[in-house]
Amino acid sequence: MLTDVEIAQRAKIQKITEIAGKLNLNEDDLELYGKYKAKISREVWERIKDNPNGKLILTTAITPTPAGEGKTTTSIGLADAFSKIGKKTCVALREPSLGPCFGIKGGAAGGGYAQVVPMEDINLHFTGDFHALTTAHNLLAAVLDNHLQQGNELKIDVRRVVWKRVLDLNDRALRNIVVGLGGKANGIPRESGFDITVASEMMAILCLAKNFADLKERLGKIIVAYTVDGSPVTANDLKVTGSLSLLMKDAIKPNLVQTLEGTPALIHGGPFANIAHGCNSVTATKYALKLADVVVTEAGFGADLGAEKFLDIKCRLSGLCPDAVVIVATVRALKMHGGISKENLSAPNVEALKTGLANLEKHIENIQGFGLPAVVALNAFPTDTPEEVKAVEELCKSKGVKFALSEVFAKGGEGGIELAKAVESAFDEPKNFTLTYPDDAGIAEKISAVAQKIYGADGVNYTSAAEKQISEIEKLGYKNLPVCIAKTQYSLSDDAAKLGRPENFSVTVREVKISAGAGFVVVLLGNILTMPGLPKHPAAEKIDITADGIITGLF
Repeated sequence: MLTDVEIAQRAKIQKITEIAGKLNLNEDDLELYGKYKAKISREVWERIKDNPNGKLILTTAITPTPAGEGKTTTSIGLADAFSKIGKKTCVALREPSLGPCFGIKGGAAGGGYAQVVPMEDINLHFTGDFHALTTAHNLLAAVLDNHLQQGNELKIDVRRVVWKRVLDLNDRALRNIVVGLGGKANGIPRESGFDITVASEMMAILCLAKNFADLKERLGKIIVAYTVDGSPVTANDLKVTGSLSLLMKDAIKPNLVQTLEGTPALIHGGPFANIAHGCNSVTATKYALKLADVVVTEAGFGADLGAEKFLDIKCRLSGLCPDAVVIVATVRALKMHGGISKENLSAPNVEALKTGLANLEKHIENIQGFGLPAVVALNAFPTDTPEEVKAVEELCKSKGVKFALSEVFAKGGEGGIELAKAVESAFDEPKNFTLTYPDDAGIAEKISAVAQKIYGADGVNYTSAAEKQISEIEKLGYKNLPVCIAKTQYSLSDDAAKLGRPENFSVTVREVKISAGAGFVVVLLGNILTMPGLPKHPAAEKIDITADGIITGLF
């Protein structure tokens, strides 16, 4: 079979003006980035804002494993399937980060015959949104250090500077650094570090802002440090909000591309779900809902991470609510949750599969706990046996959720029609959307609610530093904000080694910090890192480009 990049390169891509026409947009509504990419102008919103919303489908998954689940692929194939059955459809996704693209995970443009294109552009520099965001973030850091150098008028406590720098690459050597070395002319020496761009609060702001005015207001609220008396110092205090907004003026506009089958795709924003809130932008989602009858979107990693944050943060702050939730699973991944090593996953093993089904069961229960209709999509592999598929289907039946086999990787939209019909029937099921915790609960109470209801933990432990941080954050008036919990994506617990459905465990809160501009409190569990590292043999070793511009090795 052809590789993903070879399939994408052989596709007959339509001009982006033709794709826009499918959403009743014309060339004047677009800001073109060549023939196949465009941004949608801000003026379009005024014309479409009173349109009725289409149906919103959230795609999530079981706890990810090295065996792969195919959530983005399923989202794209499902959108193509809805297009095939005559629905005016749009898929709304996150932009890929260069970090995993050159690291171990690869890109995030789908796979096989369910991809968004131009795949190479989307996975690389795209329309420059991440570069704009990286520059704005680092401008704020530079202005902060300059303020310290120029007399520190705000009386910032150098030991309590909380704004790091960012880079959209995996680079463990930059996690902890010292800046300002080399003498008096080079700044005030202090410890600092780098996060990956997708973990930046500015990324969250971009993805949660309702419009440009809201973006600007949120940027001004970013807390970068604390004074010697404990008061927060913001971007507004540093008088740099205008410049930050200027750098982000184009980044807030949704990007329009297409699937291999010509379904419109809005790809915008890209926060990781293990260390950030894991959803594409509110702006792109709302545009899609006004422009299409059916919108497929996704949230990163398993339902304990991306879907929880989509529902408890994105929906809470934007007023959105999915009409159905698709939970993606594979027989291979379920067998891995049942204790089978990656090397032995191709061999039939119904008993291991049934053990691993406990993980799927928990994710189904979580979505049902939000009061939303769920559909399980089993992403088909050639090694799946009828007995294994039947076992998954029987679990779904016992939990009262719909089941469909998805073959979009091999067949594109045609392979997702069964899934599309199952999702369409789920639209008629009753909804009683319920958040995990109320706004007025305390921060610790919110953390406990997520840990116990979503992860299945018995309780929560706190380091002394985390307890102090929660107390300070509540005293500053941020008690009512939702929590964005950063933890390993490989387990329902905070221990990556605990597969399946862990029981009799507690989670440990290591650090708590405020993202005042984004509008949530960040909670770090266990040893989660906000700057990933590269593996021994990163994907960068296999990626190449020929003299005539043909890209190879990108996936």
